[in-house]
Amino acid sequence: MKLSSNRMSLKLLLAIASLAAGNFAGAAEAAHHWGYSGEGGPEHWAAMEDSFAACGVGKHQSPIDLNSAVTKDLPPIQFSYQALPLTVTDTGHSFQVNAGAGSGGITVGADHYDLVQFHFHRPSEETMQGRHYSMVAHLVHKNAKGDLAVVAVLIRKGETNKFLKSVFDNFPAKGQQESSVAGTMINLNDFIPQRHGYFTFDGSLTTPPCSEGVRWFVLKSPVEASTDQVQQFASRYPHNARPTQPLNGRLVEETKD
Repeated sequence: MKLSSNRMSLKLLLAIASLAAGNFAGAAEAAHHWGYSGEGGPEHWAAMEDSFAACGVGKHQSPIDLNSAVTKDLPPIQFSYQALPLTVTDTGHSFQVNAGAGSGGITVGADHYDLVQFHFHRPSEETMQGRHYSMVAHLVHKNAKGDLAVVAVLIRKGETNKFLKSVFDNFPAKGQQESSVAGTMINLNDFIPQRHGYFTFDGSLTTPPCSEGVRWFVLKSPVEASTDQVQQFASRYPHNARPTQPLNGRLVEETKD
Protein backbone atom coordinates (compact mmCIF):
# COMPACT_ATOMS: atom_id res chain seq x y z
CA MET A 1 0.00 0.00 0.00
CA LYS A 2 1.50 3.32 -1.06
CA LEU A 3 1.24 6.48 1.01
CA SER A 4 -0.06 9.74 -0.36
CA SER A 5 3.03 11.88 0.22
CA ASN A 6 6.69 11.82 1.19
CA ARG A 7 5.78 13.47 4.49
CA MET A 8 3.33 10.73 5.37
CA SER A 9 5.87 8.11 4.31
CA LEU A 10 8.34 9.59 6.79
CA LYS A 11 5.73 9.49 9.56
CA LEU A 12 4.99 5.85 8.88
CA LEU A 13 8.68 4.94 8.75
CA LEU A 14 9.15 6.59 12.14
CA ALA A 15 6.19 4.66 13.49
CA ILE A 16 7.66 1.41 12.14
CA ALA A 17 10.97 2.18 13.78
CA SER A 18 9.09 2.63 17.03
CA LEU A 19 7.31 -0.69 16.48
CA ALA A 20 10.60 -2.48 16.11
CA ALA A 21 11.68 -0.99 19.40
CA GLY A 22 8.57 -2.41 21.04
CA ASN A 23 6.40 0.71 21.25
CA PHE A 24 3.40 0.78 18.89
CA ALA A 25 2.35 4.22 20.05
CA GLY A 26 5.28 6.11 18.56
CA ALA A 27 8.35 7.74 20.06
CA ALA A 28 6.52 10.99 20.84
CA GLU A 29 4.64 9.38 23.74
CA ALA A 30 7.69 9.83 25.99
CA ALA A 31 7.01 13.57 26.04
CA HIS A 32 3.23 13.54 25.50
CA HIS A 33 1.17 11.40 27.82
CA TRP A 34 -1.72 10.45 25.59
CA GLY A 35 -4.29 7.97 26.81
CA TYR A 36 -7.93 6.99 26.49
CA SER A 37 -9.72 9.43 28.79
CA GLY A 38 -9.55 12.97 30.13
CA GLU A 39 -7.16 15.57 28.73
CA GLY A 40 -5.06 12.89 27.07
CA GLY A 41 -8.03 11.12 25.49
CA PRO A 42 -8.58 10.41 21.78
CA GLU A 43 -10.49 13.64 21.18
CA HIS A 44 -7.34 15.57 22.19
CA TRP A 45 -4.66 13.52 20.43
CA ALA A 46 -4.43 15.72 17.34
CA ALA A 47 -3.71 18.85 19.42
CA MET A 48 -1.02 17.27 21.59
CA GLU A 49 1.76 17.17 19.00
CA ASP A 50 2.18 18.32 15.39
CA SER A 51 3.07 14.79 14.36
CA PHE A 52 -0.31 13.62 15.71
CA ALA A 53 -2.28 15.79 13.26
CA ALA A 54 -3.60 12.80 11.31
CA CYS A 55 -5.55 11.76 14.42
CA GLY A 56 -7.81 14.75 13.71
CA VAL A 57 -7.64 15.48 9.98
CA GLY A 58 -6.95 12.02 8.54
CA LYS A 59 -9.63 10.63 6.22
CA HIS A 60 -8.63 6.95 6.41
CA GLN A 61 -8.56 6.46 10.17
CA SER A 62 -8.99 3.29 12.21
CA PRO A 63 -10.81 1.60 13.82
CA ILE A 64 -14.13 1.44 11.98
CA ASP A 65 -17.57 -0.09 12.45
CA LEU A 66 -18.06 -3.05 10.12
CA ASN A 67 -21.72 -2.69 9.21
CA SER A 68 -21.56 -3.16 5.44
CA ALA A 69 -19.05 -4.61 3.02
CA VAL A 70 -18.75 -5.65 -0.60
CA THR A 71 -18.27 -9.41 -0.98
CA LYS A 72 -15.44 -10.22 -3.39
CA ASP A 73 -13.27 -13.13 -4.43
CA LEU A 74 -10.28 -12.06 -2.33
CA PRO A 75 -7.01 -13.97 -1.90
CA PRO A 76 -6.76 -15.99 1.31
CA ILE A 77 -4.42 -14.97 4.11
CA GLN A 78 -1.66 -17.55 4.34
CA PHE A 79 -0.31 -17.66 7.89
CA SER A 80 3.26 -18.87 8.34
CA TYR A 81 4.08 -18.02 11.94
CA GLN A 82 7.04 -19.58 13.70
CA ALA A 83 7.65 -20.09 17.42
CA LEU A 84 9.08 -17.08 19.25
CA PRO A 85 10.42 -16.56 22.79
CA LEU A 86 7.85 -15.26 25.26
CA THR A 87 8.70 -11.77 26.45
CA VAL A 88 5.77 -9.54 27.45
CA THR A 89 6.23 -5.77 27.41
CA ASP A 90 4.06 -3.23 29.21
CA THR A 91 4.01 -0.25 26.81
CA GLY A 92 2.02 1.95 29.17
CA HIS A 93 -1.02 1.54 26.90
CA SER A 94 -1.27 -2.24 26.49
CA PHE A 95 0.61 -5.49 26.88
CA GLN A 96 2.65 -6.44 23.83
CA VAL A 97 4.80 -9.30 22.57
CA ASN A 98 7.54 -8.30 20.13
CA ALA A 99 8.70 -10.61 17.36
CA GLY A 100 12.24 -10.82 16.04
CA ALA A 101 13.58 -12.05 12.72
CA GLY A 102 12.45 -15.53 11.80
CA SER A 103 9.04 -15.23 13.49
CA GLY A 104 7.19 -15.73 10.21
CA GLY A 105 4.28 -13.66 8.98
CA ILE A 106 1.46 -13.58 6.45
CA THR A 107 1.12 -13.69 2.68
CA VAL A 108 -1.91 -12.20 0.90
CA GLY A 109 -1.79 -12.72 -2.85
CA ALA A 110 1.64 -11.53 -3.96
CA ASP A 111 2.25 -9.50 -0.80
CA HIS A 112 4.25 -10.85 2.14
CA TYR A 113 4.48 -9.19 5.55
CA ASP A 114 6.71 -10.20 8.47
CA LEU A 115 5.36 -10.28 12.01
CA VAL A 116 6.54 -7.30 14.10
CA GLN A 117 4.50 -7.59 17.30
CA PHE A 118 1.04 -8.23 18.73
CA HIS A 119 -0.86 -6.43 21.47
CA PHE A 120 -4.38 -6.17 22.92
CA HIS A 121 -7.27 -3.73 23.34
CA ARG A 122 -10.29 -3.85 25.62
CA PRO A 123 -12.98 -3.73 24.41
CA SER A 124 -12.39 -4.47 20.74
CA GLU A 125 -11.64 -1.31 18.80
CA GLU A 126 -13.42 -2.65 15.72
CA THR A 127 -17.18 -3.06 16.07
CA MET A 128 -19.67 -5.24 14.20
CA GLN A 129 -22.80 -3.21 13.50
CA GLY A 130 -22.01 -1.10 16.54
CA ARG A 131 -21.24 -4.06 18.81
CA HIS A 132 -17.91 -4.41 20.60
CA TYR A 133 -16.32 -7.74 21.37
CA SER A 134 -14.76 -8.26 24.81
CA MET A 135 -11.24 -7.72 23.46
CA VAL A 136 -9.19 -7.76 20.27
CA ALA A 137 -5.63 -8.76 19.47
CA HIS A 138 -3.82 -6.71 16.82
CA LEU A 139 -1.14 -8.68 14.98
CA VAL A 140 1.15 -6.11 13.38
CA HIS A 141 3.24 -6.88 10.28
CA LYS A 142 5.39 -4.99 7.78
CA ASN A 143 6.70 -5.79 4.31
CA ALA A 144 10.08 -5.19 2.73
CA LYS A 145 9.02 -1.66 1.69
CA GLY A 146 8.02 -0.80 5.26
CA ASP A 147 4.26 -0.85 4.66
CA LEU A 148 2.16 -2.10 7.57
CA ALA A 149 -0.58 -4.74 7.65
CA VAL A 150 -2.58 -5.52 10.79
CA VAL A 151 -4.62 -8.68 11.38
CA ALA A 152 -7.33 -8.12 14.01
CA VAL A 153 -8.44 -11.21 15.95
CA LEU A 154 -11.67 -10.54 17.84
CA ILE A 155 -12.02 -12.11 21.28
CA ARG A 156 -15.35 -13.04 22.89
CA LYS A 157 -16.02 -14.48 26.34
CA GLY A 158 -16.15 -18.25 26.48
CA GLU A 159 -13.68 -21.01 27.25
CA THR A 160 -10.20 -20.46 28.67
CA ASN A 161 -7.74 -19.67 25.88
CA LYS A 162 -4.55 -21.71 26.32
CA PHE A 163 -2.46 -19.39 24.13
CA LEU A 164 -3.59 -16.29 26.01
CA LYS A 165 -2.93 -18.02 29.32
CA SER A 166 0.78 -18.17 28.47
CA VAL A 167 0.81 -14.44 27.77
CA PHE A 168 -1.62 -13.16 30.40
CA ASP A 169 -0.09 -15.19 33.24
CA ASN A 170 3.23 -13.49 32.52
CA PHE A 171 2.28 -9.82 32.43
CA PRO A 172 5.09 -7.70 33.91
CA ALA A 173 4.51 -6.82 37.53
CA LYS A 174 3.28 -3.29 38.15
CA GLY A 175 6.19 -0.89 37.85
CA GLN A 176 8.14 -3.23 35.56
CA GLN A 177 8.31 -2.86 31.79
CA GLU A 178 9.18 -6.36 30.69
CA SER A 179 8.74 -9.98 31.69
CA SER A 180 10.78 -12.70 29.98
CA VAL A 181 9.95 -16.37 30.48
CA ALA A 182 13.08 -18.44 29.98
CA GLY A 183 12.62 -21.49 27.81
CA THR A 184 9.00 -20.68 26.88
CA MET A 185 8.09 -20.39 23.20
CA ILE A 186 4.73 -19.38 21.77
CA ASN A 187 3.30 -19.59 18.26
CA LEU A 188 0.45 -17.46 16.91
CA ASN A 189 -0.72 -20.41 14.82
CA ASP A 190 -2.10 -21.68 18.14
CA PHE A 191 -4.16 -18.49 18.56
CA ILE A 192 -5.75 -17.58 15.22
CA PRO A 193 -9.16 -19.12 14.44
CA GLN A 194 -9.45 -22.08 12.10
CA ARG A 195 -11.53 -20.09 9.59
CA HIS A 196 -9.63 -17.24 7.97
CA GLY A 197 -12.37 -15.25 6.24
CA TYR A 198 -11.86 -11.52 6.68
CA PHE A 199 -12.93 -7.92 6.15
CA THR A 200 -10.33 -5.61 4.64
CA PHE A 201 -9.95 -1.85 4.24
CA ASP A 202 -7.40 0.96 4.11
CA GLY A 203 -6.81 2.47 7.54
CA SER A 204 -4.34 3.83 10.02
CA LEU A 205 -2.59 3.18 13.30
CA THR A 206 -5.21 3.33 16.07
CA THR A 207 -2.81 5.16 18.39
CA PRO A 208 -0.80 8.36 17.90
CA PRO A 209 0.57 9.37 15.45
CA CYS A 210 -2.44 7.74 13.68
CA SER A 211 -0.38 7.37 10.48
CA GLU A 212 -2.41 6.24 7.47
CA GLY A 213 -1.46 3.74 4.78
CA VAL A 214 -2.09 0.67 6.95
CA ARG A 215 -3.71 -2.39 5.39
CA TRP A 216 -6.27 -3.94 7.75
CA PHE A 217 -7.61 -7.50 7.88
CA VAL A 218 -10.31 -8.19 10.50
CA LEU A 219 -10.93 -11.92 10.81
CA LYS A 220 -14.64 -12.78 10.77
CA SER A 221 -14.36 -15.66 13.23
CA PRO A 222 -13.60 -14.67 16.83
CA VAL A 223 -11.63 -16.70 19.33
CA GLU A 224 -12.63 -17.21 22.97
CA ALA A 225 -11.17 -16.19 26.31
CA SER A 226 -12.61 -16.86 29.73
CA THR A 227 -14.24 -14.17 31.84
CA ASP A 228 -11.31 -14.47 34.25
CA GLN A 229 -8.83 -13.89 31.44
CA VAL A 230 -10.66 -10.79 30.23
CA GLN A 231 -10.73 -9.49 33.80
CA GLN A 232 -7.03 -10.31 34.17
CA PHE A 233 -6.30 -7.85 31.37
CA ALA A 234 -8.95 -5.36 32.53
CA SER A 235 -7.43 -5.16 36.01
CA ARG A 236 -4.46 -3.43 34.42
CA TYR A 237 -6.04 -1.86 31.31
CA PRO A 238 -9.80 -1.46 31.85
CA HIS A 239 -10.31 0.56 28.66
CA ASN A 240 -7.75 1.13 25.91
CA ALA A 241 -9.83 1.35 22.75
CA ARG A 242 -10.05 4.30 20.36
CA PRO A 243 -13.62 5.12 19.23
CA THR A 244 -14.60 4.08 15.71
CA GLN A 245 -13.83 6.58 12.95
CA PRO A 246 -15.83 7.76 9.89
CA LEU A 247 -15.45 5.73 6.70
CA ASN A 248 -15.28 8.87 4.53
CA GLY A 249 -16.26 6.91 1.44
CA ARG A 250 -13.80 4.06 1.91
CA LEU A 251 -14.61 0.68 0.42
CA VAL A 252 -14.79 -2.22 2.87
CA GLU A 253 -14.45 -5.63 1.25
CA GLU A 254 -15.05 -9.11 2.66
CA THR A 255 -14.27 -12.64 1.59
CA LYS A 256 -17.04 -15.00 0.52
CA ASP A 257 -16.40 -17.40 3.41
